[in-house]
Amino acid sequence: MASAQAETLETTVFKPNTFPDSRLVQSAHDESNNNEPVTVPEYENEQVYKIAYKHPLEHVWTLWYLENDRNKHWQDMLNEITQIDSIETFWGLYYTIKTPSELKAGSDYYLFKHGIQPMWEDAANIKGGRWLFTVGKSAKYAIDRIWLDILLMMVGESFEYASEICGAVVNIRARSNKISVWTANGSNESAVLEIGFKLKALLRLQSHNLQYQLHSDALSKINSAVKSVYSL
Repeated sequence: MASAQAETLETTVFKPNTFPDSRLVQSAHDESNNNEPVTVPEYENEQVYKIAYKHPLEHVWTLWYLENDRNKHWQDMLNEITQIDSIETFWGLYYTIKTPSELKAGSDYYLFKHGIQPMWEDAANIKGGRWLFTVGKSAKYAIDRIWLDILLMMVGESFEYASEICGAVVNIRARSNKISVWTANGSNESAVLEIGFKLKALLRLQSHNLQYQLHSDALSKINSAVKSVYSL
């Protein structure tokens, strides 16, 4: 990670005094396929850190962050934060980064299965779609709860059609915030509806209107409204 990019992420994504040392992150990544503790060499303060991967996840996930900048292309604004391959890594990261409600307007978080780019055009996404709903700005802490619950449902393989899950996105905006869960195959009606009903039930979203939109429709209507295939 370039020094300028790291400095930006340290102030925009990570909570104060929690930005991970690059040596710690690299050591953890190098040993991510082993179950043995990872010992990091001594730091300047003579402390030794150990990371134990005791509970690997079914899939490796990648967390991305985007901060809007009108002077940059969309892909240039997208930053890969880290990979998550265990329960320990997940919670260690969660308590280190800012929650969605702490991000400034124009920011996004993306959590996707490793190897899937968080964009419509990716081969794993192009035939799929997303369950999308809005969370009002007044529900500051609700968005944090909902986002965390969605992450836990994904990494914990809680969906009957877990293989259809590509990832999830939270968009922080000035007027309202949006959360979406992306699926791989928009024509798989049983999978799409099972995921939608489970989201609505387990996340206690009875008062929210969930809309399922195809990525192909979104690609063809960049500057216009995208029709919904399903609504719950």
